Amino acid sequence: MSTEQPTLLSLQGGEVQPLSIRAKALVFADPASRQLLQYLERLAPSEAPVLIIGETGTGKELVARHVHHLSGRKGPFVAVNCGAISEQLAESELFGHESGAFTGAVGRREGWFEAAHGGTLFLDEIGDLPLPLQVKLLRVLQEREVVRIGSRKPIPVDVRLVAATNIDLDQAVSAGHFRLDLLYRLNIAQVRLPPLRERTGDILPLAEYFIGVYGQRLGVQIPALSEAACQALIRYPWPGNIRELENVMHFALLVSSGETIQPEHLKFSGGLSPSISAAAPSDEAPLTAIARQLDRLFAAPGETLFDDLENLLVERAYKHSRYNQVRAAELLGITRNVLRTLLKRHGLLSDSTAAPVTANPNSTTLQARDNRTWNTANSALPTWKSA
Repeated sequence: MSTEQPTLLSLQGGEVQPLSIRAKALVFADPASRQLLQYLERLAPSEAPVLIIGETGTGKELVARHVHHLSGRKGPFVAVNCGAISEQLAESELFGHESGAFTGAVGRREGWFEAAHGGTLFLDEIGDLPLPLQVKLLRVLQEREVVRIGSRKPIPVDVRLVAATNIDLDQAVSAGHFRLDLLYRLNIAQVRLPPLRERTGDILPLAEYFIGVYGQRLGVQIPALSEAACQALIRYPWPGNIRELENVMHFALLVSSGETIQPEHLKFSGGLSPSISAAAPSDEAPLTAIARQLDRLFAAPGETLFDDLENLLVERAYKHSRYNQVRAAELLGITRNVLRTLLKRHGLLSDSTAAPVTANPNSTTLQARDNRTWNTANSALPTWKSA
């Protein structure tokens, strides 16, 4: 899968458990995310266990699902939250039991390993797994077979294991809460998922995705994000990561009534004011800012996009140099003759007088396109669907 293609991954259908809205979209627009995508494409075809490390709400489950889809495994993807399983029933949940194996075991039950046969088993919050169960999990990974409670018969299982945690497992080992040998076994292929604040290029595409989904659910017109709202979203540190972004956009749809979402519609945690956030100085590199805006334009491309961008670049350079053709050509790194050709092509230089033609910056074609971008980006944003 090429990283130059769609940046929004959408997984639908074919799963054992229903997917949440957040678990259906992962954006690879930011350079850090694109590097992650390339790494996932390399490790997915192997059979090695994968350990995903990341803060709460960063999308660890979706990364696991993407590894499964890239792996080519035909079996199901099964997700289990180790922190949500009671210690008394954890062994039965994972490995299954026979009828009468313990009080309440009315019938035979297959565990999650058997359910994921031929596919991928995702163990979220692996650090919460009780120590006695860690020993049995290690054995299953080594022997590739399970034994149900109340049985002596081993059952072969073909399962790719993907685990995830938001804690430091090395510290858990030092504290005696996690087995070192199991960590070695799980840590063959490690994926570190950066928090949302470290991949700001993903924020706006994700925000638009959530606006589109919740707008359809609420049956309301899908509003655009104002420039001020965009800046507020980008500069907010997102301690709750994608989960918090989803909640913020859901709330914004509930309280906004116009065609655009403004900073006052954004409810951030911790009492941070959107207006203060939007006014914060940006340390973003100029080319990074341009790349981010290009991603917005590419979300709703048009037939004249290249000409529009060329026109804007030439016009701004010409204006910046106070209509001095020699200086403008130096700014762009081209010859004066090439500059004159471009100026004439875009109607910025009169053939008869060689005088500059001043344009109204508020009525350029590109600006009109930019206004349309936010209205169409959500519906036009390409997706990757599971086979």
